[in-house]
Amino acid sequence: MSDIKKIKDNFILKLKENLDLNQVNQIKTDLFGKTGLISSQFKMMGKVPEEERKKFASNLNLVKDELQNLITAKIDDIETKEINQKLEKEKIDITLPERPFVQGKIHPVSQVIDEISSIFSEIGFSVEEGPDVENEYNNFTALNTPDNHPARDMHDTFYLDDKKELLLRTHTSPVQIRTMLNDKPPFKIIAPGRTYRSDSDQTHTPMFHQVEGLHIDKDINMGHLKGCLNYFIKEFFEVNKIKMRFRPSHFPFTEPSAEVDIGYEIKDGKIVIGEGDKWLEVLGCGMVHPNVLKNVKVNPDEFQGYAFGIGIDRLAMLKYGINDLRAFFDCDYRWLNHFGFDPVDVPSNYRGLSR
Repeated sequence: MSDIKKIKDNFILKLKENLDLNQVNQIKTDLFGKTGLISSQFKMMGKVPEEERKKFASNLNLVKDELQNLITAKIDDIETKEINQKLEKEKIDITLPERPFVQGKIHPVSQVIDEISSIFSEIGFSVEEGPDVENEYNNFTALNTPDNHPARDMHDTFYLDDKKELLLRTHTSPVQIRTMLNDKPPFKIIAPGRTYRSDSDQTHTPMFHQVEGLHIDKDINMGHLKGCLNYFIKEFFEVNKIKMRFRPSHFPFTEPSAEVDIGYEIKDGKIVIGEGDKWLEVLGCGMVHPNVLKNVKVNPDEFQGYAFGIGIDRLAMLKYGINDLRAFFDCDYRWLNHFGFDPVDVPSNYRGLSR
C-alpha cells in the first residue's frame, strides 16, 4: 500500500508542473502503459494475501481513477490554453480581398439525363434506379435472353465471379424487372443510369449511359410507342417536325422489335435533326415479350406494353456537337469548360426536374 501512495504523491506533484501535451502523454504511458507503474500493480494482485486483496484492489482503483482524472483535466487545460493563444495571435484581416471563386460546370451527360427525365415526366413517366452490380437472372434470364445469346459471352459482359452469377449490368433493363417484381401493373417508368460492356473505340466505351423506358397497362399498342417516341424526340431536339421510321429488328425481350431512325441533313458541317434525306439510328424499341411479363408474374393476356432503350451519351453527342465519345470520360477540365453547362445557364427546353 505504501508503494501505491508513493506513486500517487509523486505523479500528483509532476502533474502540477508546467507541462506540454507530449510530457503529459508520457506520464500517462508511465502510469497506464503496458509496463506502467499502475498496470504493474494490478499484475501483482495475485501475490497479495487473500485477506488483504480486496482492500488492496479498492485502494489501487481509487488511485488509478484519481490519476486518470488529473491527467484528463491537465490535457484539457493545455489544449484550452493553446486555443486561447492561437486566438490572440491569429487575427483575421477583414480588409483582405476574398479568394477567387471558380464555379464548376454541369457535365453534358448529367444535363441530358435531367432533360430526358424532365421530358418524360411531363407525359406521366416516373424515374426508377437500380444497382450497377446485377445478378444474371435480372440482366439476362428474366429478359428472355437465352443461354447461348452472344450478349452473355465474356467478350461482351463484365462478369464478377467464375459462376457468372454476378456482373456489371449491360443495360438498365434490369431496373424494369426489379420494378415489376416489386409492384403491380400498370407501370410507366424510365430508368437512366450507367451500363457496362467490353467495347472501346470512338463511339463505344466500356462504361456508358442508357435510359430504358417501360409502359405496361391494358390495351397498350405499337401506336402508343410511336406517339411517345415522336413526342420525346421533338422535345429533346427542340424541333416542330421530325421524320421518323421504324425498321424491323430483333431483341430477346420485345416482340415485335424495331430500330428507330430519324431524318437529318448536314448544314455548314453540322448535323441538323428534323428534315433531310439522310437517316440516323437513335434507339431500339418494341412491344414487351410475353415471356418477360410471365417472368415477373404479370399476366400477358391481361396486360401488355412497350419498352425502349436510348443511348444517353449518343443523344448528348448529337444535340451538342460532340464527335468523340471517349472525351466524356477523360476528366479534361478544358473540355468540360467548353461543353459543360453553367448551373444557371441551362437550355431553353430544360424543365428543372431534379432526380
